[in-house]
Amino acid sequence: MTTYTIIGTGNMGTAIGNVLAAGGADVTHLAHAEVGNATISTDVVVLAVPYSAVDEIIAAVGDQLAGKTVVDITNPLNFETFDSLVVPEGSSATAQLQARLPKSSVLKAFNTNFAATLSSKTVGDATTTVLVAGDDASAKVALIESITAGGIGAIDAGSLARAHELEAMGFLQLTLAANEHIGWTAGFAVAK
Repeated sequence: MTTYTIIGTGNMGTAIGNVLAAGGADVTHLAHAEVGNATISTDVVVLAVPYSAVDEIIAAVGDQLAGKTVVDITNPLNFETFDSLVVPEGSSATAQLQARLPKSSVLKAFNTNFAATLSSKTVGDATTTVLVAGDDASAKVALIESITAGGIGAIDAGSLARAHELEAMGFLQLTLAANEHIGWTAGFAVAK
């Protein structure tokens, strides 16, 4: 059984934890404020925090993440202007995180989902689908198996380079919801 630590106890952290636990995974929740005082001994760590919190978390527990899978759900959005991403063109927050954690397997996942669609397990009439990108094939398979065991869909979206496009999709979805063009229970669906 895969073990998960979810850093972040907000709506996304809770929804992700519920999906993983529904599939039989052992899930531990860790509040952002508790990070510096915690020992992380699980197989996978999910960063269910805003992009702006990642530097502080890596400074506090980066050494504990060696040998683990780290799942980045962030969207590196400029929250002051809400009109751009704050990573260099062609890069991604996830690629930058992988460079900072060379002994970890960093995946991008959940950033194109809203908490409500993870909780309801639907987007409109379709089953919620999580897109997963990263360079470690076995880490992706393990995460996808945990997600699908929890009752929602998951698709291997390709290499770590695809995190760039996933962050662009997340940015678009967030701006559509913030501008009330879609609700927070909506989102992109994958039809097969």
